[in-house]
Amino acid sequence: MVYSEMLLKKLKEADAKEGDRISVRRGDEEYVGRLMPHHDFSAPDVLILKMKSGYNIGIRVLGDSEIEVIERPSIVAVKREETKAREGLPNFTLVSTGGTIASFVDYRTGAVRPAMSASELVDAVPELRDIANIKARVLFSIFSENMNVSHWQELADVVAEEINSGADAVIIPHGTDTMGYTAAALSFMLGDVPRPVVLVGAQRSSDRPSSDASSNMMACARFCAEGKAAGVFVVMHEALGDDLFSVHIGSRVRKMHTSRRDSFKSVNVPPAATVRKDGSVEYRGELRPPSKGKAAARTAMDERTVLLQYYPGMDPKVFGPVIMGSRGVVIAGTGLGHVGEPMCGILKEACEKGIVVVMTSQCLGGTTNMNVYDTGRDLISAGVISVGDMLPEVAYVKLMWALANSKSADDAKRMMVEPMANETGSRRCVL
Repeated sequence: MVYSEMLLKKLKEADAKEGDRISVRRGDEEYVGRLMPHHDFSAPDVLILKMKSGYNIGIRVLGDSEIEVIERPSIVAVKREETKAREGLPNFTLVSTGGTIASFVDYRTGAVRPAMSASELVDAVPELRDIANIKARVLFSIFSENMNVSHWQELADVVAEEINSGADAVIIPHGTDTMGYTAAALSFMLGDVPRPVVLVGAQRSSDRPSSDASSNMMACARFCAEGKAAGVFVVMHEALGDDLFSVHIGSRVRKMHTSRRDSFKSVNVPPAATVRKDGSVEYRGELRPPSKGKAAARTAMDERTVLLQYYPGMDPKVFGPVIMGSRGVVIAGTGLGHVGEPMCGILKEACEKGIVVVMTSQCLGGTTNMNVYDTGRDLISAGVISVGDMLPEVAYVKLMWALANSKSADDAKRMMVEPMANETGSRRCVL
């Protein structure tokens, strides 16, 4: 969609271009802001202005409205120089996949756009260079909802490659919506990875005063620089302020709120560590120390796996073809791990066919226990297995990995009930 003829004429008369700071007078009202690019969601007679607060507003321009340019954007040539490695600092690799954290403000137009090169990625948070020697590469530039198994596989291979090339840590800027899935996938694919692999995101974009992009990235780098923990982690705000940041185990974390800066929480376990604004790190438990070993990526995944959330009245006639057409099914059941009686029959039929059926709980907090009630015992008799307090999405990712890295359904079941990446409690589940 483009501007209306009337609005185009007014912009031309004022010689107003994207990035200019303009005034729009409409009767007794005046709006001052930076002219942003027009997009398909805007009506033809609406201008988008970025206000001093960092937020964008839409202004409908009327026939008697007046537009005036107040200030042109200053264009500063950025001289990019090769940054020499500094002795005594660790070597980190940033592998960007996209998302809010991998975007930055184009100060010519005021628009937020994704970093499309390694230099742009590092220049967005230049303070990182005081913590480590930074190498960066843009692997993907996509919204996290578009991440899929093939992206996880390529990412795991790249992480292993960087670690085996000498990186002391790999930091992965990632969109927040599916960051938990990617963290779980890397946890299983990379196994006992010898150095820290940390996913980090942002809930607020860089053009907003409340942006958490830079602070989350700095907290992530400080945790890695401590050099005291190996594994796959997620670093995000621990509270609404900028003083505390949580380090979550990659197989135990979930996004619990759509927009809060502290939306990520560890489930059924405390965070692995807390990073303070001054850079100090408080560890909550014993973590595996880094080593000089090599990383190996086992990336095979069986995508004939489904994740279903049970709901009252769930019809086996509707979901039967989905279940029977899979190799593995994860059910997010109610309470301790239950489904209604009508679903028990199709799950038993699936187990008899050799399909691996795994029960988790949609409660999230607590653990499944199918030994308590008749329905649970019926499911156990049918061949359904329980995976304790494992998150449903983590069980889904693990089942894809287990099916692809095992010789039989029984082998996959044994892998599912045995903790492999801190994804469930220390007590082994019972088949």
